[in-house]
Amino acid sequence: MSPDITRRAFIQSGSCAGAGLLASNEVVAQPATSAPKTNIHVAMKINGVAHAADLEPRVTLLDYLHDRLVLTGTRKGCNEGACGACTVLIDGKRMNACLTLAVQCAGREVTTVEGIAQGQQLHPVQQAFIDHDAFQCGYCTPGQVVSAVACIKEGHATDAATVREWMSGNLCRCACYPQITAAVLDAAQRLRT
Repeated sequence: MSPDITRRAFIQSGSCAGAGLLASNEVVAQPATSAPKTNIHVAMKINGVAHAADLEPRVTLLDYLHDRLVLTGTRKGCNEGACGACTVLIDGKRMNACLTLAVQCAGREVTTVEGIAQGQQLHPVQQAFIDHDAFQCGYCTPGQVVSAVACIKEGHATDAATVREWMSGNLCRCACYPQITAAVLDAAQRLRT
């Protein structure tokens, strides 16, 4: 840039040149061409029931469960894997459904909060959450319950500090952490007996 030209003059001349190109049709917008959508056939077991669908590769497990199968217990909180509201079990391991593509679950077993109870019989974790009033608004509760089931199964429900550490991926905006911790420890005791 010449020392005689100011920054303002340079920007103005560039803007004018760009406008001139557009006005003279030198820049022609090309129609966007998109590749044909390729769906993938995905079959998995969800809460013990076989499900199959042709899905776009970009569909998350959360969207498949919540929007297409209407398993609305799996909640969309942050959609970034930070809050745990969408926690599900995949082959018995807790995962954030918002960060998991549905196609990754082909041939796998997915358990949502709807699959935790045995018919009308609540799971001990669900009952402990009720007994300890471990929820207020209830938005995070399904993810908390699923995560607590895994926490106990993994052997991490030994004391309050350990439960807090292993449940730290599940946020409760109502701050029911003491009640949640008590519920997890109580459910672990019930499951041991």
